[in-house]
Amino acid sequence: MMKTQAAGLFRACVVSTALAATTLIAGCGSGGNGGSPAPAPAPAPSPATPSSADAARFLTQASFGPNDTSIARVQQIGYSAWIDEQFALPATPHLTYVQPLVDPLLFNQNFNFVQDSFWQQALAGPDQLRQRVKFALSEIVVISADVAELARNADGTANYLDILGAHAFGNYRNLLEAVSTNPMMGIYLSHLRNQKADATGRVPDENYAREVMQLFSIGLLELNLDGTVKTNGSGQPRETYTNDDITELAKVFTGWSWAAPTTSNQAFNGQIGATDPQRYIKPMQNYPQFYETGSKTFLATVIPANTLAPDALRIALDTLFNHPNLCPYVGRQLIQRLVTSNPSPAYIQRVATACINDGAGVRGDIKAMVRAVLLDADARDPAKLTDPQWGKLREPVLRLSNWARCFGATSTSGNWTIRNLDNSATSLGQQPMRAGSVFNFFRPGYVPPGTGIANANLVAPEFQITHETAVAGYTNFMQSVVVNGVGTGNPRDVRPNYAPEIAVAADADALIDRVNLCLMAGQMGTQQRQDIRDAVNSISATGTNGPQNRVYTAVLHALASPEYIVQK
Repeated sequence: MMKTQAAGLFRACVVSTALAATTLIAGCGSGGNGGSPAPAPAPAPSPATPSSADAARFLTQASFGPNDTSIARVQQIGYSAWIDEQFALPATPHLTYVQPLVDPLLFNQNFNFVQDSFWQQALAGPDQLRQRVKFALSEIVVISADVAELARNADGTANYLDILGAHAFGNYRNLLEAVSTNPMMGIYLSHLRNQKADATGRVPDENYAREVMQLFSIGLLELNLDGTVKTNGSGQPRETYTNDDITELAKVFTGWSWAAPTTSNQAFNGQIGATDPQRYIKPMQNYPQFYETGSKTFLATVIPANTLAPDALRIALDTLFNHPNLCPYVGRQLIQRLVTSNPSPAYIQRVATACINDGAGVRGDIKAMVRAVLLDADARDPAKLTDPQWGKLREPVLRLSNWARCFGATSTSGNWTIRNLDNSATSLGQQPMRAGSVFNFFRPGYVPPGTGIANANLVAPEFQITHETAVAGYTNFMQSVVVNGVGTGNPRDVRPNYAPEIAVAADADALIDRVNLCLMAGQMGTQQRQDIRDAVNSISATGTNGPQNRVYTAVLHALASPEYIVQK
């Protein structure tokens, strides 16, 4: 076990973490625990030969966390070639793992298998860029196993993740169609079994029509290419759509229901035996008797009466896809998920421009957008490390994944059984694919009230799930994880390999150097380094558990620090 003195230092660190992280990102200072800021960065190396710290910083943005192998690879071939190499790697399906395990008698326990598969790919998958982009998309185009039917039918949820992975390096237009016709999305946003209006007063469900505009494509307010809001003659923001647009678009999403060999009423209503056995996986089909055949007008686009449902869907999605808002709206969120919460208008415009035209005349190429996000001058500029308005709060999932990858965690069972991390008091307060609503775990425009962030007119999305309970819960959780690993079982299923750190544990500075590189991309501040050195040196290196306790102390001090929790 850890020394009592070191544990006391950890508890002291918890108290200041949330406030200090706010300070780091808001522009009121840049040192954690009252310490001095990190030294000014050295001039940027050639893009072909990044330093180990620069490579680690890049991988923090482009993967679920750097390790010795990935850092060396980026240094060897450079940023752009690494991205190309990642683009060429095939996707590994979640469905292949999950589907054989799904049991109708297990009910909500079925989601356990999706959780296991997520962590297996996030922590051990070679296609780290795809995994990170897939996770970003899962927080933009949201479904959630917080809904019982999605949790029970884990094969459908796993397949939805596979759709995001398949389109992560594809085209956003195709992604829009895939999610719009996906039955799990149909359940989640209630347009599966959506029916046309009738004489009883029934009207089409408007839920998906609203969210596909507001959240998945164009947003609430008209944007310039650089993401700034357009205004009318009186200086007020211009809304992108009206309630009438929602009502009209909802008609497009009528008549869609389960995949089936027929279009009978029984199949539409989901009667067992009338639908395809793979109905939670296969795209929805349209049932003409429930589809609104009248004309539909939204966003100044007219879909003529008697247009077939698949054609109406195509016209509607083309309209959203070609809307001038789509590229700056989606581009900004990709930047936020990978790099920084408050990108400059110029950065947004460069990413949006890549979305409009990938260089070969193609609109919506997600690969072009990802490349633009990660290789942008702002993303790679070492001067941003000392810019107090640059960076993002690491969401809890990324804090855990960075630790696991940094220290070579492996699964004893081979199943990576990391489950049910939702409780903010006792674990991470975040479990992938189980957001509380379609608005994700946090909104892209969230501003924590009464903070330096708010005073600086900045946003900090991840702070929406960051509070006193979450800060203490995360640190206490990680104190156990650092020592015992994470996951089910006793001993726990997923455990780190600290052998390289234990080998240098007698030398506090050598140990800190390793921790600093892969957890913090070399950004540890002078005072923080001294604090960790003092804590490490307070523990004998010669006792039975001395080397291990010195490693645990250095690692947890880093994990609990504002400099780690804020990704720069």
